[in-house]
Amino acid sequence: MANPTSQTCPICGVQIIPGGVAGDRVIFSAGPQGTRAKLWARVCQYNKKAGCINEQGKTENISADDYYKDTPFSNPQ
Repeated sequence: MANPTSQTCPICGVQIIPGGVAGDRVIFSAGPQGTRAKLWARVCQYNKKAGCINEQGKTENISADDYYKDTPFSNPQ
């Protein structure tokens, strides 16, 4: 059952559950939970469709671990 305060992105289908001190949790379709920053690094920045609910992800602190490890984008420097 979905959390009543959660949001589901109409574009990519991830579920974002508002958090407290630790921040929001992102439930991906596969793999471990993540953050809005990880969602931005892996999905949102490449998706150019209107309706993305993760605009704040691009303003969060995105670390090198947030990118996929096996793509040319894994080392953003």
